Amino acid sequence: MTLISGGLALTLAAGGAAAYKFGLFSDIGDPVAFGKVQEKAATASEVLPEVLMPTGPAAEFVRTNRLPDGTQIAKTTLKGTKSGFTGDVWVWVPKEYDDPRYAKSGFPVLISLPGGRGYPTNYWGTGPALGLQKAVSDGVTAGTSLPFILVMPVINGDTKHHFDGSDIPGQPRMGTWMADDVPDFAKANFRTFTSRDGWAFMGSSSGGFGAFKHVLKHPDRFKAAIASGVDIVPDSPLWQGNRQAMDADNPEKLAAKLIDAKGPEVYINFQIGTAETGREKAEKFMKEYGRGPVHTRLQVIQDGEHNGKSYVRGMREGSLEWISKVMKAPTPEPGV
Repeated sequence: MTLISGGLALTLAAGGAAAYKFGLFSDIGDPVAFGKVQEKAATASEVLPEVLMPTGPAAEFVRTNRLPDGTQIAKTTLKGTKSGFTGDVWVWVPKEYDDPRYAKSGFPVLISLPGGRGYPTNYWGTGPALGLQKAVSDGVTAGTSLPFILVMPVINGDTKHHFDGSDIPGQPRMGTWMADDVPDFAKANFRTFTSRDGWAFMGSSSGGFGAFKHVLKHPDRFKAAIASGVDIVPDSPLWQGNRQAMDADNPEKLAAKLIDAKGPEVYINFQIGTAETGREKAEKFMKEYGRGPVHTRLQVIQDGEHNGKSYVRGMREGSLEWISKVMKAPTPEPGV
């Protein structure tokens, strides 16, 4: 009986391991806690002045994906205190975040915005097969990317309308959601940086518009953006011809204002595929406004189309390295 029981236990253990390996069991939907090393980290008084330890309250995350390198994507529902909007946010942290060497360090945040309706999901968070997370991980290994925390919120208030990433009068305040509530959420839950050197956007299509518009509108808070397949001016029908309100969220107007003020300096990286339209609009913006404190760059993606996979390829081919050079890097603690 003892031999039989022992053999059965070994068989079950082996079968269980195989079941997990082949995906028969899943931990998707389980609670997730990021930053385990924070429990052993120094108190706030011992970290560098540039580092902001999590301010709380901590969000409740559930796992939505586990990547081959062991990192995870998790989701939470955020009730925006400043915008009044409630929506889902996905988060991915690089494996360096839980490395004890970085327990006292902040990490740069890349707020990643999808195209299309961008509601009720964000395809950068729900579609890891697009390769955004792996592009960052591979870039860290190759020394061409910083280990960014990816924060991936919804960008529109419903499935029917396009909100231009803005506070359109009478509509959900999606501009405040992305520029205020989402960064406040990141600061509440993760070790970040106190200065704008640790804060950037990336996005595609309508998300690309929101990405570089927010950097131009709030240059005191955000330093850089990767904007792919991007619109250049607001065009939502929800504006209903309100030119004054539109101008407050028009990248051309915002860039001109920033140039007149002589700063602060911002960095905009456009990405355009050769198999899509829009290159002439990006080049026109660069020619007219890419001067003074507004630094611009164009990443041309050979045979690239208007989709996430093409834009991730452009990031691998140069844009991630470019943005990493202008953002603040985490600092490992010597001897740990």
